[in-house]
Amino acid sequence: MAMSAATMKTAPDALIRAQQLNVEIAGRSILEQIDLRIQRGEIVTVVGPNGSGKSTLLRALIGAIQPTSGIVVRMNGLRIGYVPQRLHIDPTLPLTVRRFFNLPRRHGHRAIDQALARAGIEGRNETPMAALSGGQFQRALMARALLDRPDVLMLDEASQGLDQTGTADFYRQIEEVRNDLGCAVLLVSHDLHVVMRAADRVICLNHHICCEGLPEAVSADPEYQALFGSVDEEALALFRHDPHHHPHGGHEHHGAEYHRKDSHDAK
Repeated sequence: MAMSAATMKTAPDALIRAQQLNVEIAGRSILEQIDLRIQRGEIVTVVGPNGSGKSTLLRALIGAIQPTSGIVVRMNGLRIGYVPQRLHIDPTLPLTVRRFFNLPRRHGHRAIDQALARAGIEGRNETPMAALSGGQFQRALMARALLDRPDVLMLDEASQGLDQTGTADFYRQIEEVRNDLGCAVLLVSHDLHVVMRAADRVICLNHHICCEGLPEAVSADPEYQALFGSVDEEALALFRHDPHHHPHGGHEHHGAEYHRKDSHDAK
């Protein structure tokens, strides 16, 4: 769902920047010494084991969680579209897609039609939300997040419940959205060996950033393999795109870099 981020001055090529970000919840350290930049036009995938702080990272970048220390800097006027990990809608509620999109404020018919088309479910305006399939429901949530043409689209485990083919299709659609809007995409997922191939840059998170860079470099890193095992080449083959291609002016130098952080570096 679209929202405005808090604004601060930042470098012109960075939409969001986190510096020395630390988050503690109930006295427990969740994120440690996080340094990252999100640039326009790139798709960044955050992978990590359960409980590694992935969802907390997204909420901290949005501003829903205040860091214990460190800073999050957002471009002035930044628009963020957010797709949550899960959303339950009472199946007995007579809520169509169009009515759902007009909560909490109304949007024009054209804007809704365009968002549905971008998400790959055009013509579903009057379909009840409860009647959508799992994949259609996730695409509807993505379309809702695209209504205000965000600068950054954030997705938290948005392909949960989809099979491998459905997941591949969903992330191909995300790439098309990036190409169409020129936005950055930051996505969190547990579908490691599949969605890594949809990314220009991968961040491996386990409370601190273990390593980051191109998918091929990260998947070969010993720390990544210790957490997740070796890469499934069949799954990776579902995706065929050039990780250096940013049609709307994104920067490729972050994707081309590979950086590994030992655990003691994050302390």
